[in-house]
Amino acid sequence: MKFNRGRRRRDSKKAAGSDDMLGKLPNDDMLSKLPNDVLLNILERVGTLDAVKNCILSKQMQKLPGMLSQIVIDLSPRDLVRMNGVVANVTANILSTRSPQITVRRLKVKFFLSPRSLPIGKAVALAMATQKLDAAEFEILTLRDSFNCTGEYFLRFAKQFNDFLNDCPDAFAGLTRLQLQNMRFGESDIPNILSTCKRLQSLSFFECDAGVRSVLHVQHAQLVELVITYGEFKTVVLDFLPKLQQMTYNNWLCDENPLVLGTVPQLWKLSLANANLSGKTLNLSKLLANAPTVSHLYLEFQSEKIWVQPERSKVLAPVLDKLRLVDLDNLPEECDIASTMFLLEAAPYLEELSITVWDHKCQKESQKSRMKADVKWEPSDPHFKQNNLARLTIYGFQSDDNFIGYIRRVIQAAANIREVSLHDRKVCPFCFEKFPHAAVRPSSYPRTSEEVDLLRKKMTTVSATACPNIHFRS
Repeated sequence: MKFNRGRRRRDSKKAAGSDDMLGKLPNDDMLSKLPNDVLLNILERVGTLDAVKNCILSKQMQKLPGMLSQIVIDLSPRDLVRMNGVVANVTANILSTRSPQITVRRLKVKFFLSPRSLPIGKAVALAMATQKLDAAEFEILTLRDSFNCTGEYFLRFAKQFNDFLNDCPDAFAGLTRLQLQNMRFGESDIPNILSTCKRLQSLSFFECDAGVRSVLHVQHAQLVELVITYGEFKTVVLDFLPKLQQMTYNNWLCDENPLVLGTVPQLWKLSLANANLSGKTLNLSKLLANAPTVSHLYLEFQSEKIWVQPERSKVLAPVLDKLRLVDLDNLPEECDIASTMFLLEAAPYLEELSITVWDHKCQKESQKSRMKADVKWEPSDPHFKQNNLARLTIYGFQSDDNFIGYIRRVIQAAANIREVSLHDRKVCPFCFEKFPHAAVRPSSYPRTSEEVDLLRKKMTTVSATACPNIHFRS
């Protein structure tokens, strides 16, 4: 997924597929003769709305919706526009007719925020009080997408949500997952959401904030995953999240300390994506100072400027001791990828390194001028050794000195590397659609067995010990 403002594409889940499955089911008479446990297994695979439709046709099956252990109503936004009221009615009917003895292993309802959503909240609140729910999720959409939202709409949607929360606090108290979009809250609103949703394990904000250049402080005893995409926060401070394991922050707009990691003793995966239009860089040693537990680091550069500053190994190594996997996505093609060697040198237990180099034109903020992508860096110690790297993967490999020299250097340093996988450039149809006349650098990816053999020889003659399998995957 790419996150550049002004050209985001929404990936919507479609209800197709469930119809195909229903079309392959036996006819109604044969279907109704199957044992209930088999029927329930089939119905839970086709989606709750389709299951309800199918059960209405058979008197013997009309009781089955109240026996489902998974209730998932997850329509595309287009379908929800015309069926939002149906979603509310079906949710209320199923939950009100259930036996309290049957545990709901998963409840997910996606719906548009509107006055007609209130029955959903009331029904879920009643179910929370009278039934067993292992996991419950709300994905709440707004009737305008962010492209068409002014500041007034962001404020209006936040007020609608606050009213909904205040009308159904018991429903939110039992939620384990919440996804919100297009809301500008007041200073105390997000802390109020967190304190109300006591069981919350996953929270996702898309285009949500508490005002321009606001500071968000997050504290929650149960939160395991936090995702923030866009928003006008100056800084997001994770004050106290003792169970947080995964943090994703995409496209912060302010330059100074966009993310502060406080008490996050279980954080193992950190994903950051930004275009860095200002040219300022982050120091990983400062960012991860309180999170040396991170083992999976994903950094996305959106084919723009590099926003991570290379640092000396002795400064960075104390916070990368647990690092096992690094994924550097969408580095611009003009960058010197040798600058990423500082990560390998500072992470002695790194096992897997993946790099994608791609001038993704339809994702770039400006096509008027190319911005210099390199950051200032000092060459790594030519004699350092890394004994745990097993796999190097490069997407966008080209047969030039930039890539060949980098791979030779990695093989020389990584004494136990087993596999190098090299892929050609990715192809994006939207780039050609948006910029049909843009110059595309010819690919120098090897096409013949002779070219492949020559490149393998160039890359492996630097090390007498490491002799990895080099695979050309494209």
